[in-house]
Amino acid sequence: MKTPAFLPALFNSARGLGLRAWQTGPLFRKAFLTAVESVQEVLRAEVQKGNAKVVADFLTDKAAPAVKALLLERMSVRLLARLGLRGALASNVAGWILPFVVEKLVRAALRTEAAAKLQTHPTVTNVRRTLDELHHKLRRTVAPDYGSGAAVLDDEDDAPQGPSASLLPASAKI
Repeated sequence: MKTPAFLPALFNSARGLGLRAWQTGPLFRKAFLTAVESVQEVLRAEVQKGNAKVVADFLTDKAAPAVKALLLERMSVRLLARLGLRGALASNVAGWILPFVVEKLVRAALRTEAAAKLQTHPTVTNVRRTLDELHHKLRRTVAPDYGSGAAVLDDEDDAPQGPSASLLPASAKI
């Protein structure tokens, strides 16, 4: 398996800063969540301006190249302002985290039924609701809720089958 080109540079940077592996995880999560907030902020601003159709096209990966470039430029400027880093380091971090976040955002939009809703009815309320759903999904990808033991069941056939399931009264089972 071929190693991505940015990994050795990232490891060397972390090693040069004296960071250990357990310290880079929280830094990546912070950069990822900052990028998610920046992307969401730009998309919400576009919806507020009345460009819900543009945002819907962007989320379903059907936007024109000029529109994509403009939105990505606004997102990168917003991210650079939020990161709190200076110079080349800030632009390098923004250069590798922003495409990753946008790709995750578009994939999440295309995987859910939200993409179909956006394609048929790109209204302001639908787009804002979809942005909120996608924001929640992206937060869960980087910071899942490990301690609760909660799980999302896709179908009624996937009901729990363990000993705790047999303790429920028959009227409580759905």
